[in-house]
Amino acid sequence: MGQTVEVLVEGGKATPGPPLGPALGPLGVNVAQVVKVINEKTKAYAGMQVPVKVEVDPKTKEFTVTVGTPPTTALIKKELGIEKGASKRDEIVGNLTIDQVIKIARMKHDNTLSYDLRGTVLEVLGTCVSMGVTVEGKDPREVQKLIKENEITIPEE
Repeated sequence: MGQTVEVLVEGGKATPGPPLGPALGPLGVNVAQVVKVINEKTKAYAGMQVPVKVEVDPKTKEFTVTVGTPPTTALIKKELGIEKGASKRDEIVGNLTIDQVIKIARMKHDNTLSYDLRGTVLEVLGTCVSMGVTVEGKDPREVQKLIKENEITIPEE
């Protein structure tokens, strides 16, 4: 079929330079046109690294751009407006609301192993643990327990 190029680009700021230009140039596509499509599709993820897949048909030079979602850590950092997670074991770098956790889980849901939104929320909470982020002022593990005991309900999709 076609050839595929997979790269990480900053949301809304892809350029014809590396890594895109050198990878796409030999395939004969209009690199500027590809960059324009990528920037349009990734502008919502400004300031974050976004996985992008460009599939090129070598015969027709037509291309399709598929945008993945940034890593969960990047979404949490953006939601909190922080640069990085905790560097020490007991350090707390921010606090999310359960609604913010659900919002992040909805963005990631298609790229997780969970069958439902509840499972994805539990995964996001697990990432919060390692980043030093509390949820509603509580340890994320405590929030996970409350969800598993149905004391906090997660809406269906």
